[in-house]
Amino acid sequence: MRVVIAEDNPLLRDGIALLFGDHDIEVVAAVDNAEALLTAVAAEQPDVAVVDVRMPPTQTDEGLRAALTIRADHPRVAVLVFSQWIETSYARRLLSEHSGHVGYLLKDRIVSTGEFIEALRRVAAGGTALDPEVVRHLLAAPAADAGLARLSAREREILGLLAEGRSNIAIAETLRLAERSVEKHVTAIFTKLDLPHDRSDHRRVLAVLRHLRA
Repeated sequence: MRVVIAEDNPLLRDGIALLFGDHDIEVVAAVDNAEALLTAVAAEQPDVAVVDVRMPPTQTDEGLRAALTIRADHPRVAVLVFSQWIETSYARRLLSEHSGHVGYLLKDRIVSTGEFIEALRRVAAGGTALDPEVVRHLLAAPAADAGLARLSAREREILGLLAEGRSNIAIAETLRLAERSVEKHVTAIFTKLDLPHDRSDHRRVLAVLRHLRA
């Protein structure tokens, strides 16, 4: 896996680069601003760009705006936003306009390096990885989608966990349900959202995106 890192804190930037090196992940560029990020992505065409939200010159939303540009101009490049800030409007656009290959994790809520690396690999493979707090902010508004309105409270809870990138087994363990019960709930979610049968994980991504657009 080839990765570009955009982080203006030099200690954190170097630390992430060292962590990736320990897991045989090649860092092809490590930059401290959005303009350099876009240049590096265009030149290197990495598998993933790991992007902070607030970077020079204004320290507001440069990272997320750059992430939107990357996903629009380089759809093969996945984006993992890694920040201590939740910028809801740009995050909603990033997650709703692109089917997979995106993630949004909060720095102070990562409990292990293994969790971070697993999320990176999931995003690179086309999935999503969202911190539960990010999901909570994005789903705060009431749903206007008729399909979502048909979901039960349990189905909404499971869909929220799907948005975090959890597997059926992980959801079963979290909610203390039988895995077969979770599978039935997930199937019901797909049915109520009128998502066609697909042997891949595409329906999971589409269901999550429907939820995030609400």
